Amino acid sequence: MATRQTSSSGKPKSPRIQVVLPEDLCHRLTVLAEQECRTVSNMAKVLIQQGVQRLEQVGSSVVSAPTSTERMRSALEAQQPRRLRGAPRRLRLHRPG
Repeated sequence: MATRQTSSSGKPKSPRIQVVLPEDLCHRLTVLAEQECRTVSNMAKVLIQQGVQRLEQVGSSVVSAPTSTERMRSALEAQQPRRLRGAPRRLRLHRPG
């Protein structure tokens, strides 16, 4: 990997890579970037991040199948948080016997 450079402010620059794309793929990437109001470079970064995450998830599930608890946890974490409406209601506990 190339050595990290520093910017004029002294902060280290992010690592860079160079990729050669077929013309058709470059055009498709440009269209996607325009649709999302992004630069082509930023769109490529976002798509690479998503692809890496997807491959890591697939790879980890192949190594060990998730247990029912892990599947339940993943499903709950994927849900969007919901706000409660109104004041909490009083709970009534029923005693057995």
